[in-house]
Amino acid sequence: MAQFSVHDAKTSLSKLIADALEGEDVVIARGSVPVVRLVPVAPLGKRCFGALKGKIAIDARFDDALPESELAGWNLT
Repeated sequence: MAQFSVHDAKTSLSKLIADALEGEDVVIARGSVPVVRLVPVAPLGKRCFGALKGKIAIDARFDDALPESELAGWNLT
């Protein structure tokens, strides 16, 4: 585990980021007390258009007007 002071981390942040991306454990300390660990962010999954095709269905009444009892609950002015 590599431990760096805040000052060292400021001056070599690009290198520390590269090290963390390569899987090294990078810890930043205040004095001799470790306070944060630099870790890579997990990438978000890519969206795939049509991934749920055939798995969900929209009811035929989807576009119908709401009944008055339902509309009364909305603050429409």
